[in-house]
Formats: sequence, C-alpha cells, structure tokens
Amino acid sequence: MSARREAAAELGEVLRRLTDAAVSTEVPTAALHDVTARLREVLPELTAVRRKPGEAAAVDRDGPPQRVYNLVVGQGNPMSPPMTVELVDGAAVGTVELGLAYEGPPSYVHGGVSATLLDQILGHAHAAWFGRPAMTAKLAMRYRAPVPLATPLRIVGRVLDGDPGQRWTSSVGTIATAAEPDVVLVEAEGNFVLPTAEQARRLFGAMEEEQLVGEAF
Repeated sequence: MSARREAAAELGEVLRRLTDAAVSTEVPTAALHDVTARLREVLPELTAVRRKPGEAAAVDRDGPPQRVYNLVVGQGNPMSPPMTVELVDGAAVGTVELGLAYEGPPSYVHGGVSATLLDQILGHAHAAWFGRPAMTAKLAMRYRAPVPLATPLRIVGRVLDGDPGQRWTSSVGTIATAAEPDVVLVEAEGNFVLPTAEQARRLFGAMEEEQLVGEAF
C-alpha cells in the first residue's frame, strides 16, 4: 500500500468513527458547538487542493484497481462501511457490519443502504464474470425481513446466466446475517450490461478502465 493510499484509508477510518460518534452522541449542546468549531478549523487544509467530478483521485492512479473512495468498499470514503469482498466458488461474497449512521427504522438498516450493498456486490460478481466492469441496467429488490444494525452481515452476488462473449447477464444477490447465512433478509435480481468502448469513453471520459474494476455503476 502506497503512503498516500494508507493515509487516505487512515483518514477515512477516523472520519467513520467521527460520523458514528456524531449520530450516537448525547453529550451536552455546548460540547456539540465546541467540537463543531474545532472541526471547522481543519476544513481549509483539506480543501486547499481538490479534484473535480470525473477526475481520477491521485491515490488511485498508481494503486490497485479498486477505487479508494468507492461508496461501499472504499477505505478512504467515510460514507463507506467499508465492505470487504472476496470471490468464493464463482460468487462475490461481502462481509460488513453497519452502525447507526446507516439506520432506517430504529435498530435496522435503511432499505436504500441494503440496495446499495447488493448493487455493489453484483458489480463485483459481474466484473469477475466479464473480466471488466459492467453497468447496472436493472435492479429489482425484495425485502423479506429487516436487516439488523451492529450485526455481521453476509452479502452474496452471483451471475445466473450470460455468455461471456455477450454484453448482457442476469444475476441474484442476497443479504443475510453471518450467523444465519441461509436465512435471506433481502434479495435482488439484477441485469448488467457491458458498455461498448464508445459508451465507456462517452460516459467516463479519460477515466482508465482499470480504475473502474469492481465498481457498481
């Protein structure tokens, strides 16, 4: 891991802890104002040099293909849990535990977060199938039961059918707890399409293809 990649991951982790503290704190109002004032002092230093939308982050240019600031798996993104992913018997398997920052109904994960996790895991499954990233064309959700917070989760994505020589595939994804992996809480059916070279240039411009691997567009 490069020094910059390590620094970005460290900052992301600290900001995740700060976010978790911000949504769970019950300290006096005066303490909230004091902390806010101190945090405002560091913003100018971080925002002195910024990248524009569509511009590759410097930390991604010489590193592994997975983007550091990915919303779901990026260690440098404070909004990311982050979920870890591995390929097991042809399926993409994610592991994550979500805190109060991802709460929807009290004690449970927001339904939109569940959809985001499944979109990401299916993106990994399709990237493994095609050898390069595909784009989400359709994602149909079914919520069977609430997903608990502060509980290790297992997210699985698998390509059902599709010719690697073709552009379209279909897939399924599930969310369960790690303790009860066979009890499906949320499931998704997805269709993904491999963009043509012209579409990739039009949509992503100068972004290098290898910088998009594993992304769920």
